[in-house]
Amino acid sequence: MKVAIIKYNAGNVRSVIFALDRIGIEPILTDDIQVLNTADKIIFPGVGEASSTMKYFRDKGLDKAIVNLKQPVLGICLGMQLLCKHSEEGNADCLGIFDLQVRRFPPPGEGEEALKIPQTGWNTIHQLKSKLFDRLPENTFMYFVHSYYVELGASTTSRTNYITEYSSSLQKDNFYAVQFHPEKSSKDGEKLLENFIKL
Repeated sequence: MKVAIIKYNAGNVRSVIFALDRIGIEPILTDDIQVLNTADKIIFPGVGEASSTMKYFRDKGLDKAIVNLKQPVLGICLGMQLLCKHSEEGNADCLGIFDLQVRRFPPPGEGEEALKIPQTGWNTIHQLKSKLFDRLPENTFMYFVHSYYVELGASTTSRTNYITEYSSSLQKDNFYAVQFHPEKSSKDGEKLLENFIKL
């Protein structure tokens, strides 16, 4: 099994590599389009900023390469947001796999002073509708760190509430995506990564 992680100007890639290692997968970290095209599975992780990352992708030709991938692809956090149509972060046009908008969390309203932006920490996912969630129950806790969220839509495969209800995962054709960090979500996160590898 050849698993490739997309290499780009993003943080948090090492923790994904370590998580895959824990489930017996030794991934390749690469921005080589030919290597990506021949991988069995691709993971598109990241912590970073949308507009600068999209510029990096366009400069490298990765924007077109990612859209044309035919094998299962898993976007994580920023990776999920960049698979959407547009992000309010830097007013960035993104890859457009999912016809959805990425929006900044609104300021917490009256009585919600405890809710900070970014959302940082554990929260539940519900209305699970994907093979990624095999053997994971409703209201499983996953670990989130983000200031922007993806709106709900036809591609939504789970939901989370924080200030507003939003898509915590998406799926369309061979593209899967999660807003949370499975690599930081203990055994349930590892189970999700295992489910992705088995797709």
